[in-house]
Amino acid sequence: MEFAVEISLILIIILLGLAAIANAKTIIRTVLFINIMQTGIFTLFLALVYRPELLPPILPVRPELMVDPTPSALVITAIVIGASVTALALMMSMKVFYHFGTVNWKKISERQGQ
Repeated sequence: MEFAVEISLILIIILLGLAAIANAKTIIRTVLFINIMQTGIFTLFLALVYRPELLPPILPVRPELMVDPTPSALVITAIVIGASVTALALMMSMKVFYHFGTVNWKKISERQGQ
C-alpha cells in the first residue's frame, strides 16, 4: 500500500473517532471513541517513523542500519497510559451512574441543573 494511502486511511480513522466523540450520547461511548481515536494516533505516529530498509535493534548489525527503538517505546508507554486512563474513566462513569442514575450526557446535564 502506498504511503499517502496509509496516512489518509489513518487520518480518516482519527477524524471518525473525533466526529463520533462529538455525537456520543453516553459517557461509555465517549470513552470508546476516544480509544478509537487514540489508536489512530498511535498508528499514525508509527507509520511516520517506519523505515522498511532498517533492521530491528536486536540483531548484531551496525547502528546506522538499525531502527530507532524510541518511537516504539513511546507508543508502548502511551498505550499503557491510555489503558489506565480508560479504566479510570470507566470507573468514574460508574460513579456518575450511581449518583445520577444514567450515563446519558443530556440527562446528566438536566439533572445537574435541578
